[in-house]
Amino acid sequence: MRNNRKHICVIGLGQFGSALAVNLARTCEVLAIDINEAKVNAVSEAVQQALILDARDYASLSSVVTDDFDEAFVSPGNLEASILCVLHLKKIGVPMIRAKAYNDDHASVLRAIGANQAIFPERETAERVAAQIVNPNLLDFVPLGEDYRVMEIVPPQSFVGKTLSELQIRNRYGAFVIAVKEMIPPRFTFLPGPDFRVKPSDILLMIGREGHLNQIQDNRLESQ
Repeated sequence: MRNNRKHICVIGLGQFGSALAVNLARTCEVLAIDINEAKVNAVSEAVQQALILDARDYASLSSVVTDDFDEAFVSPGNLEASILCVLHLKKIGVPMIRAKAYNDDHASVLRAIGANQAIFPERETAERVAAQIVNPNLLDFVPLGEDYRVMEIVPPQSFVGKTLSELQIRNRYGAFVIAVKEMIPPRFTFLPGPDFRVKPSDILLMIGREGHLNQIQDNRLESQ
């Protein structure tokens, strides 16, 4: 029986792809694929499954990747492999396909053939992308020391209409709301007081341990 963790396929284990696979494997079920045996062996102990496979071949790829996967990330070493992998994954029916792009033209081609998102390694870090995949409603984050994070979070439904005092976020989650980005009306409230009432259009800037902040995120998902 499938567990509740996201199932992610990472194709291409260069510097960026391998770092992404290892980051994702902390909270997701990761299948890492590369044609190079050394690259597969390098991540095999850090991910749930690692295979030596030529993902350019549809029959080979479709034998291990199905539409049961939640997402796939394509990061092979050349343009041809990148384009073929996206085409194959689209045909397989993987619902979310992200791919590394080498330039703007390549990104346009990837999107045209079915990639949902083109990633530029020079502009993104593997840790940031991994966090966005694991928590799609996590808008942004800033890593701090140890496991502390500053995150922008969409408030759970259970937060809406309540004041910060009523929510007791510090006592319940060990976290603090350090600012609120209000969309209606548009303004930024720094260090909101205990009487601040959360609106559904607000975005909470919070600081705390990553696990505690993820509890808030999980609560948001359960409330939908």
